[in-house]
Amino acid sequence: MGPGALESILNQLPRFDHPEVLVGLGTPDDAGVYQLNPELALIQTVDFFTPVVDDPYIFGQIAATNSLSDIYAMGGKPLTALNIVCFPVSCLDIQVLADILKGGAEVVRRAGAVLLGGHTVEDSEPKYGLAVTGIVHPERVITNRGARIGDVLVLTKPLGTGVIVTALKGGVIKDSEAQPAIDSMVRLNRVAAECMQELGVRAATDITGFGFLGHAYEMALGSEVAFEFGIEGIPWLPVARDMARMGLIPAGAYTNQQYLADKVAFTGRVGEDERDLLFDPQTSGGLLIAVSENRVEELLHRLQAQGEFAWVVGRVIKLEKMPIVICGR
Repeated sequence: MGPGALESILNQLPRFDHPEVLVGLGTPDDAGVYQLNPELALIQTVDFFTPVVDDPYIFGQIAATNSLSDIYAMGGKPLTALNIVCFPVSCLDIQVLADILKGGAEVVRRAGAVLLGGHTVEDSEPKYGLAVTGIVHPERVITNRGARIGDVLVLTKPLGTGVIVTALKGGVIKDSEAQPAIDSMVRLNRVAAECMQELGVRAATDITGFGFLGHAYEMALGSEVAFEFGIEGIPWLPVARDMARMGLIPAGAYTNQQYLADKVAFTGRVGEDERDLLFDPQTSGGLLIAVSENRVEELLHRLQAQGEFAWVVGRVIKLEKMPIVICGR
């Protein structure tokens, strides 16, 4: 569901004010946080969606990785997971579901969490994901509201999964051409979360369905600042720009673009394909991290030392007119 429609629905829900709720419905953060005691808080999130690739085992891996990402974005450690399954038993071989669940279980195991069970319903189209509970120290919760003027913005995965998945489904590209995107979607954000905690990062979010600019906007809005990005510093997945130039843009990108039309300013020369990719809904994307300028090099070094990717993509500036500014060439 697009950000505009979702916002209109959530605004109608009652607020559950409670002294132990550290992050709840009142803010558009990545997960909810409930404090149990002075040393421990629970992080809770849920995510599921329809297949993005044909291979059921890989789909299970991608969906589980995506579900765990919200825990990492809050600086937490995943603890337990529950399967959420919709499946057309009368239309598909039940082994397909078994392979989906095997893929998800492998990712949960790799994350160091445990799978406790789940819930399954029959549906006309397969859907899979996880409800995840994680833990974090109450004073070390990383929200999307802590960015400060002068912070540097770091991204941990390149963009373009939406257009690449669209191209793959349409048979425009081969599996081998989509492999870098698949590798990215099954890579956990665990190392990035650990590095953020080690360096005392104040703000982060994960890049998923609202696209790079949608999630950046939520983070800038919550922090009452503006984000300035340089287009030449944005990393793209291989073939992503080619697919965007061919017009293989998922519908969600246009929904995101419509919602953000009065919230994003473009200056200089930014290609149409680049604009489309900035709104492209991502599956299991990376973390966008706001880190103080004097610690950014250490963050990059720690990530790269553990085989992770990281790019400096922008900076946090004073809010004047637009909360998001994209500087072209």
